Amino acid sequence: MNKIIIFINLVFLPQKHMIRPLMFLLGISLVSNAFSQQNEEFVIDQVVAVVGKSIILESDIQNQYLNYRMQGVITGSSEAIKCQIIEQILFQKLMVTQAEVDSIEVSDIQVEADLDRRLSGFIQQFGSQEKMEDYYGKSLAEIKKELYDIVYEQMLAQQVQSEIVSGIDVTPSEIRSYFRSIPQDSIPLIKTEYVIAEIVKNPPISIEEKLRVKEQLNEIRKRILDGSSFSTLAIMYSQDPGSSKKGGELGFYGRGQLYPEFEAVAFKLKEGEISNVLETEAGYHIIQMIERKGDYINVRHILLSPKVSPLDLVIAKNQLDSIALMIRADSITFTEAVEQFSEAENVNNGGIIINPYTMGTTFEADQLDPQVSFVIEKMNVDEISNPVPMKTEEQKDAYRILLLKKKTQPHKANMVDDYTRIREWALQDKQMKTVAKWIDDKAQNTYVRIIDEYSACDFDHNWGRE
Repeated sequence: MNKIIIFINLVFLPQKHMIRPLMFLLGISLVSNAFSQQNEEFVIDQVVAVVGKSIILESDIQNQYLNYRMQGVITGSSEAIKCQIIEQILFQKLMVTQAEVDSIEVSDIQVEADLDRRLSGFIQQFGSQEKMEDYYGKSLAEIKKELYDIVYEQMLAQQVQSEIVSGIDVTPSEIRSYFRSIPQDSIPLIKTEYVIAEIVKNPPISIEEKLRVKEQLNEIRKRILDGSSFSTLAIMYSQDPGSSKKGGELGFYGRGQLYPEFEAVAFKLKEGEISNVLETEAGYHIIQMIERKGDYINVRHILLSPKVSPLDLVIAKNQLDSIALMIRADSITFTEAVEQFSEAENVNNGGIIINPYTMGTTFEADQLDPQVSFVIEKMNVDEISNPVPMKTEEQKDAYRILLLKKKTQPHKANMVDDYTRIREWALQDKQMKTVAKWIDDKAQNTYVRIIDEYSACDFDHNWGRE
C-alpha cells in the first residue's frame, strides 16, 4: 500500500536563496512513498522544532526536500536547501499560532470545499478517481482524511498572510525608487508581447437542436428514475469534462459560485433527489443532490450542450468576412465594428482580449491560444485577420476576426513601456518586506525552539535566537 506524502509549498516567505515564485500559497502534492524508500536520506521521524503549540517533524522537512528533488529544482544533498525548507515551515506555524491568537477560524465546510477542488486536480492527473485510489490503496474518503489537517492549517495561514499585506500600496515615487534599486545587470528581459482585439460572431443554436438535446436529457433522467445509476450515465453522456469522469460530481460549492439558474434549482433539492431539465449558458442539465451543509452543496450533474449547425457557422464566417472587408476599405473603424457587430462580452473595451493568467491586456506568445498564436505571429501591427474558428467560454463553436493592436520587441524592462509591470514588482517587494518585519516581531514574542542540528542554519530571521 502506498503512503500519501504531503508537500506544502508556502512561498511568500522572503528568502535570499529564492526558491519560490511570487505567490502567496501553493497547493499540496501527492506522491508514493516508493520514491522516499529509494533515497538514502529517508530517516526515522523526530521533532525538530516547536513554534507556540505546533511541532515540526523531520519528515515534514524531508518530504519537502524530496519534492524539490522530484521537480528538478535541486540535485544531490543540500543542507542549505533543508534550512530554507524549515524556515518556510516555521513561517507557516507562526501564522497558525497567530490565527489562534486572533481567533481566526476556518469551517469544516470551507476545508472540504477546498479539499474537493484540490483533489479534483489530482484525479485529473491520474485520469480517474479509481486510478488514484488504486495507486494509493486508499479510498477517496481516506485520502481526504489524511489531507484534512494540512489543508486546514494552510487556509488559516493564508488568512493571516492576507491580513499582513492587506491595504499595502505603492506610490509613484516608491515605484521609481524600487526600479532604480535594481542593478543594471539584473533588470529583467521582457519577452515579445501582444495586445489583441476581436470581433466575435456567435452563431445561433436552432430551436430544433435545443429540443433534441432536451429530449435526450429527459430520456436519461427517465432511466435514472427507473433505477439506472446517475454516476454511470454521467460518465457515459455528460459533456462537462471537469466532472464527467467523476460520475458528474462537482464537490462542495457555495452560493454565487455556480450558474444562477443552476444554483436556484440545486439548493432546493433534497438528498438523492433528481431535478428536472434546466438550462444555463453551458447547455442543459439534470442535477442530483449528494449532500448539503449550510450554504454549501455537493451535487452531481449531467450536461448536454446543443451544437451549432455547420450552416450557421458558415453564415457567421461570411458575416465576418464582410465586416473585415469594410474595415480594410476604411468604411468603418475596427472600434465601430466592435460596437455594432461583435457578440462578445468585451464590446465596451474595444474588443480587447483579456489575458486570463494576468487579467491584463498583454499576452506573451506561450499564453495565447495556439490557433490565435498561429494567426497573430504572421500579422503586422494594425492588421486584421480573416475569420478564425474559436470556442466560447461555454465551449460553443464560433468565429472571430483578430486585430493586432500592439507588438513589443524583447527588451530590458523600463519605466516607459513597463510601468504597470514594475509597479507590481514594487508592490510585491513592499509586501515581502512587510512580511519579513512581521516575522521578526512575532518570532521574538512567540515560543520557538529548534534542535541543534538546524539551529546552525543561516536563516533570514533569527527565530528567537540570540
